[in-house]
Amino acid sequence: MRSNFKKIGSHIRLVDERDRAQNVNTLLGLSIDKTFIPSVANTIGSDMGNYKIIRKGQFACSLMQVRRDKKIPVALLIDLEEAIISQAYPIFEITDPDTLLPEYLMIWMTRSEFDREACFYAVGGVRGSLEWEDFCNMELPVPSPEKQLEIVKEYHTIVDRIKLNERLNQKLEETAQTLYKQWFVDFEFQVSAKYAAAIGKPELEGQPYKSSGGEMVYNEGLKLDIPKGWDVCSLGDMCNICDSVRQPLSGEERSIRPGPFPYYGAVSIVDHIDSYLFDGIYLLFSEDGVKVVNEFGYPTLQYVWDKFWVNNHAHVLQGKGYITTEFLKLSLTEKNVSHLVTGAAQPKINQNNMASIPLLRPDDETLNVFATKVNPIFSHYRSTADITRLLSSLREILLLRFVAQGR
Repeated sequence: MRSNFKKIGSHIRLVDERDRAQNVNTLLGLSIDKTFIPSVANTIGSDMGNYKIIRKGQFACSLMQVRRDKKIPVALLIDLEEAIISQAYPIFEITDPDTLLPEYLMIWMTRSEFDREACFYAVGGVRGSLEWEDFCNMELPVPSPEKQLEIVKEYHTIVDRIKLNERLNQKLEETAQTLYKQWFVDFEFQVSAKYAAAIGKPELEGQPYKSSGGEMVYNEGLKLDIPKGWDVCSLGDMCNICDSVRQPLSGEERSIRPGPFPYYGAVSIVDHIDSYLFDGIYLLFSEDGVKVVNEFGYPTLQYVWDKFWVNNHAHVLQGKGYITTEFLKLSLTEKNVSHLVTGAAQPKINQNNMASIPLLRPDDETLNVFATKVNPIFSHYRSTADITRLLSSLREILLLRFVAQGR
């Protein structure tokens, strides 16, 4: 065993406390992102007294299908005093918290290297599951409690800043979407002098269009009234579709090509590699997979920028002319496209179906004015996200210190 490394099993014990009296009301699930989530399980007719109780400071994990998911779902309960969770999840606690801090162990288990090691041990398990004994035989460095506390504080300083940035970007997205709704759903956009002159209504200059008496014309394509001079166009006519540049890479190819450039899949970054296909601001539109649309029928979108690679599970779009990529994103975010999904085993929105999506096409002048208002919001969004990426890299560097302490 490496110097200062100890087996996890020497510091933990299984806990199996059932809620026989059914006094605990909070039911949790466990996510692959190593967090607890509200359970969506159908408990009608279930014997809730057989569910396990998990208490603050205890861990729950799932050792099933580790090889398939390439992760161990494991989480530390810290926000609640107690909850219940499926009996399928092992629950464990640290035997001596004065020797090994629960938060320190949780940080260790968030490492991608920890998941890779778990996948290695899960190769021999049934359905790619990790045996409890193999989990317990995994090792971690155990420095002094003072050093553990120092690492925990440093780690959470970074994580808290990341969470703050993520909340800020969520607010920025909401602000941009609210502005879009005001202009292009409620049609209360601020009328420019050029547009007022074009429609022969100079008195509307500087006023909110619809409530100031702006003329509305019924559009058959959208089945609603839209401002005079506006039109409806297909998505394919409003953007460049760059799917021909996409190039999928196998897991083996990616593993021998590590690098700084994000490799995007249908819904997220799946890896980082040493080269890129695109450089600029683009919108990725999920092409296939179970998350091709959400529960509201809206498409899964990724707003991306700078240098990146993308596989063939996401369409690659970029606005053209007065249609910015940001306008495309806002137009599609709450557009129901569920009727375009084909395939049962593998839901899919093919390129032709995607390109046929009808979208409101305002006049050039209004689009230009809107861009001057919304583009600074997205610029701030990108800057904040870039800082978050740097913080995430710093967090990974901090995690590397774990290994160094054990050598």
